[in-house]
Amino acid sequence: MGDFDRYARLTAGLDAPYAVIDLDAFRRNADDLVRRAGGTPIRIASKSVRCRALIAAALERPGFHGVMSYALPEALWLARNGVDDILLGYPTTNRTALRELSEDPEAAARITLMIDSPEHLAYIKAAATGTARSQVCLDVDASLRVFGQHLGVRRSPLRTPADVAALARTVAADDSFELTGVMFYEAQIAGLPDTSPAVRWVKRRSAAELADRRGAVVDAVKQVAALRIVNSGGTGSLEISSADPSVTEVTAGSGLYGPTLFDKYDIFQPEHAMAYALDVVRRPAPRIATLFGGGYVASGPAKKSRLPLPAWPSGLKLLGTEGAGEVQTPVQGQSADRLSLGDRVWMRYAKAGEMLERFDVVHAIGSDGSSDEVKELLTYRGEGKNFG
Repeated sequence: MGDFDRYARLTAGLDAPYAVIDLDAFRRNADDLVRRAGGTPIRIASKSVRCRALIAAALERPGFHGVMSYALPEALWLARNGVDDILLGYPTTNRTALRELSEDPEAAARITLMIDSPEHLAYIKAAATGTARSQVCLDVDASLRVFGQHLGVRRSPLRTPADVAALARTVAADDSFELTGVMFYEAQIAGLPDTSPAVRWVKRRSAAELADRRGAVVDAVKQVAALRIVNSGGTGSLEISSADPSVTEVTAGSGLYGPTLFDKYDIFQPEHAMAYALDVVRRPAPRIATLFGGGYVASGPAKKSRLPLPAWPSGLKLLGTEGAGEVQTPVQGQSADRLSLGDRVWMRYAKAGEMLERFDVVHAIGSDGSSDEVKELLTYRGEGKNFG
């Protein structure tokens, strides 16, 4: 649990809502990710961080190298601000950004585009106005298919070694491109809390199936081109991905912040490094306090797990009939009777970096060994960047 008494004391002069990051917990989470990766380099998922200063802080730590960006305009911005190895995690159809990339050889040398079809290659070429050669990575479907079900996210149409090798040959035959990597994201392992025996069975079955198929895909592609990148994993699956000798790097980001979706994993437990504060503005009934704003609902399926949770004072919970609202968020519990107007309630977000789309700055709390200090770090939003 975060040190919310300390956070409240150090930020008492701020008007809510505001976000804080505990830098000591952030660093300990980073060290734990490195431990779990077992020597495999970790690429930082910028989507899960969305603060350039914190991305830089993670990259300075041994065990981290490179960024997985979520949008090409973001990748260009990061490349022009000192990040030298950027893997775009998703295909792009942003024509303006593709034109810029084709006209900027230095950025093109730092950025690898993601594709999963010949149509992506054609689109990139049609948008290009310059001569810079594009580096590309092939996104391979890492879902589990069992009992007629697709378990995992809907990403790539590429699945078998033959499928992937065929696209690799198409890339290799075109001088406009350089094939540098393949990627596998096993969301059904990395993104599922261990909430039942069925979930644990899916994870074990998926890990075994993917280990065999991933190695076969990598072997097939290496017959076509040398690979610099074999990327896999997420915060929830670092041990599994890094154990595969064909994997050259793993990706993580959410584990730096420790959002609520990671509260129920068996094999690891990140610290709660990030939270946001809301003010009590009403006391409508005994055991109920109403907070101003704070209804920051995470992306994904619209269900309870995507709601933020009150973290401090302890013993509070959302009302099932209201949840977390745009302008008011009622909470209930015995602790509510001790709250007065203007008191702070601390909330934890369900996911990670997307919370920072709500804040221009995150207030970083750290210690120099003798005293605490609070400093403002600009978020993407605070730097005027909206990458969709």
